[in-house]
Amino acid sequence: MKEAKTIYAFSGSLDTSMRYAVYASSDRFLKHKHAWKAAHCLKYFGCRVYLVAPDLKTFEGSKVYPDLSALQGRVDVVVPCLRAELIQDIVRKTVECGAKAIWFQEQNWTPELDAACVENEIEVVRGCVLKHKIYPRPFAYLNPCYWHGWKVNKVPGKYQRS
Repeated sequence: MKEAKTIYAFSGSLDTSMRYAVYASSDRFLKHKHAWKAAHCLKYFGCRVYLVAPDLKTFEGSKVYPDLSALQGRVDVVVPCLRAELIQDIVRKTVECGAKAIWFQEQNWTPELDAACVENEIEVVRGCVLKHKIYPRPFAYLNPCYWHGWKVNKVPGKYQRS
C-alpha cells in the first residue's frame, strides 16, 4: 500500500503539493545561478516543478518550456528568477497560464508588480525558496540562506525523515 505524501507549508497558502513553474533565462539555469538552485530545492522538497526558459530546450534530462503559455492549466505557482525589469509582463503571463500565485524571489518584487497582482487576484508571496531548506549543521551557519530563513517554516527533503 502506498504511503500518503506529507504536505509541508511554505509561505502564504503555498505548500509542497502545488505545481511550480521556475521562470528564468537559460543563463540562470546553466550557470547554476538562482533559478537552478530554486528548481533543485523545490524538487528536493518533492514538488512538481516545470522549467521555463525561452532559449533552452532541455536541462538535466527535463523538458524546458519556452513560455508559461505552454503550461496552461498545469501550474499553480510561478517562481520568477530574473531581475524586476525583465519580468514586467509576468502577471499577464501568470493569468494566461492559469496559475494563482507568484512567488517573488529576493529583489525582484516591485510595488507595480504587486498592484498588478492585486488587480488580477494573484496571490503574492515574497522571499527566497532556499530559506525553507534544512541545512546540515555545522556548515549551515556558513550559508546565508540559513540565516535569511532563520524563523520560517522548514521543509525536509523527500528523502529525509521528518
